[in-house]
Amino acid sequence: MYVNIRRAEIPSLRFQRAAAIPSFHGMTTFLDLLRSPRTPLYLAPQAGVSESPFRRLCRRFGADVVVSEFVSAAGIVMGTRRSRDYLRFDEAERPIGIQIFGADPAQMADAAALVSDVYGPDFVDINFGCPVKKVVKRNGGSGCLRDLDLVERIIRAVKAATPVPTTVKIRSGFDEATRDPVGIALRCQDAGAAVLCLHPRTRADMYSGQARWDEIAAVVDVLDIPVIGNGDIRTGADAARMRDETGCAAVMIARGSHGDPWIFAQARAALDGKPVPPTPDTEERFEICLEHARNAIAFERDPSRAIIDFRKHLGWYTKGLPGGRRLRTELFQATTLQDVERLLEGYLDEQRSAAPA
Repeated sequence: MYVNIRRAEIPSLRFQRAAAIPSFHGMTTFLDLLRSPRTPLYLAPQAGVSESPFRRLCRRFGADVVVSEFVSAAGIVMGTRRSRDYLRFDEAERPIGIQIFGADPAQMADAAALVSDVYGPDFVDINFGCPVKKVVKRNGGSGCLRDLDLVERIIRAVKAATPVPTTVKIRSGFDEATRDPVGIALRCQDAGAAVLCLHPRTRADMYSGQARWDEIAAVVDVLDIPVIGNGDIRTGADAARMRDETGCAAVMIARGSHGDPWIFAQARAALDGKPVPPTPDTEERFEICLEHARNAIAFERDPSRAIIDFRKHLGWYTKGLPGGRRLRTELFQATTLQDVERLLEGYLDEQRSAAPA
């Protein structure tokens, strides 16, 4: 069972969180959200990050739509345990999409059909954006962008295999020579994509340089389907600026959410023209971190493995704190939740003792 810390149990909490499940006045699908005047916020699909516990936490802070970690179509069809773990989600996470990747249209269609029938997500998303070498070398993710005919065949196959909407996430091209976000987006739309998300970097760019938001605006201008903007959203104000500069129908947040799920509450406020809530102080940040850790342990089958996998989140939650490097060195050796609780409480005690009277 998930742990949910209530405000009454922690009187020191002062950060105003968003409602657990945002209300959309009778809207019943994520497509309704994209066509509404209220710009929805997406949690991006991120390997090793956007697991169910983190998705739930981001939903509570104001993410309107979440997407699973990307899952191999081959793994889904073969029924591997790892793939099944990636596909689990809770009803409270809806609307949710499951993202799949692969380079074989028939296998992608089989995976989409299985995912839709067995797990029932609100949409199936196709990953044409992942730049990671082990994915690209199998022609998956952004590797598909080297063959736009293949991109179209995959979209058509997946769309024909599932009754839920088929969406796609792309980059601007494989490299600078093939950079053509408008051309790629038009082909995705023509193949049947219901929604398109653009991260305006090429695969060769990886995560370097600056995302070219003007390319998002150019894609918005030519497509008839909703366009989601992604890339370089590090603050709530960035989300509002992306919407204003590009006209995108929604904003997707990826790395900006690492150790910072409250970015969704800050982005929501900025988008709605309201005062942006302050960043939580250290004590509250640690309470949120521990809630996340407890839920991660409850979600995984192996608690000892769960705390090891959670170490990356511990690094993000403690980034930028005074003496954070020493704290992270100790946290990265933790093997139990009790170790983590002891280390965080010890850090708070040190900070309280060092504070001027």
